[in-house]
Amino acid sequence: MATAAHMAMNTDLLTLAQWLSPAYPLGSFAYSHGLEAAIAAEDVTDKNSLTDWLTDILRHGTGWCDALFLAAAFHAKSAEAVADLDLCCLAMAPSAERRIEMEGQGVAFCKVTAQVWDMDIDLRAFPVAVGRAARLAGLALSSTSEFYLHAFQSNLLAAAQRLMPLGQTKAQQILRDLAPLCREIADSTQDGDLERLTSTAFLADIASMKHETQYARIFRT
Repeated sequence: MATAAHMAMNTDLLTLAQWLSPAYPLGSFAYSHGLEAAIAAEDVTDKNSLTDWLTDILRHGTGWCDALFLAAAFHAKSAEAVADLDLCCLAMAPSAERRIEMEGQGVAFCKVTAQVWDMDIDLRAFPVAVGRAARLAGLALSSTSEFYLHAFQSNLLAAAQRLMPLGQTKAQQILRDLAPLCREIADSTQDGDLERLTSTAFLADIASMKHETQYARIFRT
């Protein structure tokens, strides 16, 4: 017979699966995080180069930064502190489109989560909103970070499948191979120490800037 704690943990995981699934109405499918420009420039051409691109973004770019902001919001002791984190996170966006991506998903997340979970949350930066919501819902930080990072790379892989001859099998292989990295980053950022904020995924940042003036495109970013 399942214990009450075990049942609660399963419910928490299902909540995270709902919040960070493609079915949650965030419009995430509309964003490629600059990947569309990278593929157009042939910086990403196959499974190996895509794996390298996503690895760098997770380890040295948005993945690392978002995980730190998520954890910092989770640990924040007041709504005022969360609001300050929200502004700081938005200010870290390296391009106009990346801010659009972060803010669009964050606002949508807060709107639907506040209505469905009767939660007082009104933020704009997506990782900060998820971290705050997880704290209010009593969810585990480690699981929240892992689910967030997994959903982030899943969305980019879905975009890649629409932009290049990748295929479903190779995309799922990449998702499997990067899963340990998601856990590693989640574990390494649990303290939410923003003194450790750093971003050196410069090619991804530049790709997001180039996408702003790309002539033919199907994604917003």
